[in-house]
Amino acid sequence: MMRYVFPLLLGLGGCAVLLALGFWQLDRLDWKRAMLAEISAQIGGAPGPLPAAGADPVALKYTPVELAGATTGQEILVLSGQKGIGAGFQVIAAFETGDGRRILLDRGFLPEKGRRDARPAVPLIVTGNLHWPAEADSYTPAPDLAEGLWFARDVPAMAAHLGTEPLLVVAAQVAGDAQGISPQPVSITGVPNDHLNYAITWFSLAAVWSGMTAFLLWRIRQRQI
Repeated sequence: MMRYVFPLLLGLGGCAVLLALGFWQLDRLDWKRAMLAEISAQIGGAPGPLPAAGADPVALKYTPVELAGATTGQEILVLSGQKGIGAGFQVIAAFETGDGRRILLDRGFLPEKGRRDARPAVPLIVTGNLHWPAEADSYTPAPDLAEGLWFARDVPAMAAHLGTEPLLVVAAQVAGDAQGISPQPVSITGVPNDHLNYAITWFSLAAVWSGMTAFLLWRIRQRQI
């Protein structure tokens, strides 16, 4: 009988740990779904005016806003691409509002063929969302300032380069001359939510572990016969 004790304890303990990890991932799945639903509701809310200078990136991220003003002709091109279109750029422009503020405006996607086109200052009415994308890391190449080409949206660095507030509005709708740029609204598309897959993996491992335990106990019993 003692021969069964250790394998049985090992099997039950391993299954308990794997099942606990699976149920934890299901809890994380519920949390992630609720968070994404909250973000979606915030993105699609009624737009308001720009917040005061010194906006809190955590509290105001995704806040819908509406503003009127004009681009200045100064811009940054962030290397990007669109399915079905190909390579291109995300256009980040310096934007002066009607009340004299100077902020960053993510105007949207520009195909590669439009890179050298002139884009002088143009008046626009913009509806969009505040955003502080965390795209740059230690592996991101330094921007090519001579070409105005960047490889990630880095709000503080872009603001310093264009002389604006560190405040980025991602355009969802634009009234005025788009100059060949297509708005790319903020959305939860592409936000990973793999917790269900993780849960299935842990539960599958628990099933395998229990099967191996049963097989080991069977082998022990066969040796005693």
